[in-house]
Amino acid sequence: MRERTRLEEAIARLRGFEAGLADNLELIEMGEAEGDAGIVTEAEEALRTLKTQTDEAELETLLAGEADQNDTYLEVHAGAGGTESQDWAQMLLRMYTRWAERKGYKVELIERHEGEEAGIKSATILVKGHNAFGWLKTESGVHRLVRISPYDSAARRHTSFSSVWVYPVVDDKIDIDVSEADVRIDTYRSSGAGGQHVNTTDSAVRITHIPTGIVVACQNERSQHKNRATAWDMLRARLYEAELQKREEAAQAEAAGKTDIGWGHQIRSYVLQPYQMVKDLRTGVETSDPDRVLGGDLDQFMAAALAARVKGTTAEVEDIE
Repeated sequence: MRERTRLEEAIARLRGFEAGLADNLELIEMGEAEGDAGIVTEAEEALRTLKTQTDEAELETLLAGEADQNDTYLEVHAGAGGTESQDWAQMLLRMYTRWAERKGYKVELIERHEGEEAGIKSATILVKGHNAFGWLKTESGVHRLVRISPYDSAARRHTSFSSVWVYPVVDDKIDIDVSEADVRIDTYRSSGAGGQHVNTTDSAVRITHIPTGIVVACQNERSQHKNRATAWDMLRARLYEAELQKREEAAQAEAAGKTDIGWGHQIRSYVLQPYQMVKDLRTGVETSDPDRVLGGDLDQFMAAALAARVKGTTAEVEDIE
């Protein structure tokens, strides 16, 4: 019934676009025939609004993957470079948090490891909302920052790297079987703020999946039991995402080689000095306003990456045929 409702809404929306286009074109013809510039201007404005709405609908058609509608986990890890990369990792975490808030999504902090002097070594957030994974899935990869370091007394230019990893929350409908013999579970004390209980008990949980090397951790709850349950959910989600990645690569080997967004591949550069620019290295989309991007204005990059992924899949299917 949910699928039927979704399809009915999509069809009704498309028919609404068609009716709006026909009605406003008719109004323009009538206004021009009667010499009424006001009617023409009003109809043209309505067509511009309709264009914006159809553009949004077109973007939503790109979010048709198996898990695109799911909530998602997003991890940020600082690269080599100490304080510089740890500060950059914190900037990325803030950027994605602000993007999610702009979308009306709910954000929950799952775990966070503070840097020695500033920033973070790593952090994981849970983004809850319709199509959260679909929007964020193309953000996995290495993000590069070039700026004058605020931590360098000589005010030299530094290049920093941090990695982002995105994987969907697994639906109850999807059964991911993980043998306990294949995992190692460690408990440890949480770091950072949290009060006496958090800092004096081994409530944080880390699970390592031995066959794949996947590691997940949770420390946001006071209870080790709750942290363990969340970590298991994260592990299943990571394994599911890995399987989705395998399927995609198998279906479009050539396209994936050109637009690989997997772990360890640089996808975007953020330059604050000596000039200002953010450029996506996969799609060529760029802007000269990094402040807006770091403030969460990421839709243009996500839309272009989604379109490129869909185009690559289509091209691969045509090659096979």
